[in-house]
Amino acid sequence: MKNYLDVFIDAFNGTVAWTWKLIVFEVPWYTNYFWGLIVISLFVWVLEIVFPWRKEQSMFRKDFWLDGFYMFFNFFIFSIAISGFYKVLQEGFVSLGMTSKSLALIDPVSWPMWLQLVVFFVTLDFVQWFTHTLLHKYSFFWKFHKVHHSVKEMGFAAHLRYHWMENILYKPLKTFAVMIVFGFEPEQVYIVHFLAITIGHFNHANIKITWGPLKYLFNNPVMHLYHHAYELPEGRYGVNFGISLSLWDYIFKTNYIPEDSGEIVLGFSGDDEFPTDFVGQNTYGFEKKHH
Repeated sequence: MKNYLDVFIDAFNGTVAWTWKLIVFEVPWYTNYFWGLIVISLFVWVLEIVFPWRKEQSMFRKDFWLDGFYMFFNFFIFSIAISGFYKVLQEGFVSLGMTSKSLALIDPVSWPMWLQLVVFFVTLDFVQWFTHTLLHKYSFFWKFHKVHHSVKEMGFAAHLRYHWMENILYKPLKTFAVMIVFGFEPEQVYIVHFLAITIGHFNHANIKITWGPLKYLFNNPVMHLYHHAYELPEGRYGVNFGISLSLWDYIFKTNYIPEDSGEIVLGFSGDDEFPTDFVGQNTYGFEKKHH
């Protein structure tokens, strides 16, 4: 039987070492998630400054620095914290005879790399879209997802403002989807990673983009702004759940774009009493009563 404490410690130390290698450029530049996130963020931020949709919004909008911290916390700090638990869970599945290869429905090894990446991207995006609908539909999940919807002025960094519990909810489902469909991650998975970050940043940016006819395929800032609207259509618990792709919303009739002025109130009912600091937001959801 494996010593799960050793597995936990090795995974934790390995993630710390890997993160440090990213910071000091000891990995190939095209796989450097740390500096890649910074470059993408600066690029989209400059576009916000030069081509602002809501012109009265400051370049350092409300909660700009808070959201900036969220980016690095959720992508790196919390990933280090959870790495040991996640690895122990993986080893537990292996000990039960459940490996990625044994669960995979298809074997894409012989496919062209571009096709592997496309199927990988679409599969993950659908899983995220479906999980996102659950975050809105069920009160237990919604109380954590409120952190993301507490944004009152939209900007690129709002993309990664979310409660740490969402890492717990999303990551196992994403991993399970990969195990079921592929059994492995494609060699050039970093392409999908950076594409998803870029699209997510644009979706939350203060830029008016719809991608023309491609709006029925890719999510965009106009569509996603209405996902964050304070007032929703009557009888609906949410709209425009797309992460990278808008396709799922049009297929399942959850799309909603009544106009494109960008001048709408963001948030949710009761957000005036919602915590405004990082600690308060990330301990929210565990109290007995919520507004």
